[in-house]
Amino acid sequence: MTANTDSALTAFLQRLVQQRSLSGEEQAVIALAEREMRALGFARVFTDANGSLIGVVEGAAPGPTLLLDAHGDTVGITAPEAWTHDPFAAQIAEGRVYGRGTADMKGALAAMIYAAGTLDRQRIAGKVAVSVTVMEEVMEGIALQTVLDTLKPDFVVIGESTDLNLNHGGRGRAEIRLEAIGRPAHSSNPQAGINAVHRMLPAIHAIEALPPRADAFLGKGIMALTDIISDPYPGYSVIPGRCTVTYDRRLLAGESIESLTRELQALPALREVGVQVVTGEHTTYTGAVLRAPKFFPAWKFEAAHPFVQAALNGLRAAGLTPALGAYSFCTNAAASAGMYGIPTVGFGPSQETMAHIIDEYVEIAHLSAAARGYSGIIYSVLKQ
Repeated sequence: MTANTDSALTAFLQRLVQQRSLSGEEQAVIALAEREMRALGFARVFTDANGSLIGVVEGAAPGPTLLLDAHGDTVGITAPEAWTHDPFAAQIAEGRVYGRGTADMKGALAAMIYAAGTLDRQRIAGKVAVSVTVMEEVMEGIALQTVLDTLKPDFVVIGESTDLNLNHGGRGRAEIRLEAIGRPAHSSNPQAGINAVHRMLPAIHAIEALPPRADAFLGKGIMALTDIISDPYPGYSVIPGRCTVTYDRRLLAGESIESLTRELQALPALREVGVQVVTGEHTTYTGAVLRAPKFFPAWKFEAAHPFVQAALNGLRAAGLTPALGAYSFCTNAAASAGMYGIPTVGFGPSQETMAHIIDEYVEIAHLSAAARGYSGIIYSVLKQ
C-alpha cells in the first residue's frame, strides 16, 4: 500500500471511531462503511435483513469466495472521566489512534475494506467479500449466520485482534443461569421460610471447586460468576424466595449445550438448583429480532490445514512474521467455524487485551500492516 493509501486508511478509521455504534445502534457506521466501499469500487454493496453490510469484489476469473468479517458494534464507555483521550474524537498521539472501537474492531474493519478495495482484480480468481456485522458484542456469530447463508463462503477470516499473528482456533462462550427456589417468609421469623440464597450457596461453592476442563491448544474452560440476584429485591423484611446466578463459561472444542448442562447437573450440590443455558433476544437497528441460546461454540483447525497454511503464506509474502495461536475470547468464528464448519482463521491488528479498556487504541503501524496482511491472505488463497 502507498503512503497516500495509508493516510486515507487512517483517516477512514478516525471517521468510523467518531460514529458511536453500540449494539443495535450501528446504522451510522454501516452507512459510512457503505460509502467507502462504493468509493473504492466494490462490485456489489448491500445490507441484509439484520442491517449487516456486505461488500463484494469480483476477481478476474471464477473461483471460491473468501469472506473477511468485522463487527461494527462496540461496547459502551465506563468511567469516562478516567479516559485521557476522548473516546470518540479518534485522536492521534504517539503513533496511535485512540478511541472506543479502535482495537475492537474498527481498525480491522477499515483495513479489510481498504485491502479488498485496492486489490489488483486481475490477480485473483473468485470473490472477496467484506462483512460489517451487527450485534456481535451481545451475541457472537448470530448475525454472521445470515451473512454466511447469503454468501456461502468457502473460507472466512475473522478480524479480531491477534497482534498480527494468525489464529486457527478460539474458545467459545456460554451464559449459564442457575435458579434456586425457596419459600418467602418474614425476616423476623426466617425459620418459617426457606432462604433461596442459602439454597444456592452450596451450588456456588461446588462450581467454584470444580476443576476446569482444559484443551492443550485452546486453554481452560473456566467459569466466572457474573451476577447474583435475589427476589424480591429490595428484600424489605422478606426472606428471598428465589435466587438466580449467572456464570460465563468459556467453551472448548466439542462441547455442546447438552454436555455442559449434564456436567453441572451431575454435581450433588446442584440437585435442587435449576440449570439452563440462557436464551438471548436482541433487536437490531432494522427491527429484526435475533433470538438464540447464548451458546457460542469453540473451534479449531489443525495448523497443517490447507487454508491455515495458505493464510500463513500470504502473511509472510506481505512481509509479516506471524506466529500461530488461538483466541482466548469468543468471536464471530463461533458461527463460521463452530456452527458451520467453514475453514476459518483470525488475523487482526492490536492485542486481545486492548478490547473494552479505558484509552483503547490501535497503532497506526499495525493498521497499515493489517491491511497488507489481508491483501496477502487474499492473493494467496485466491491466486489464479
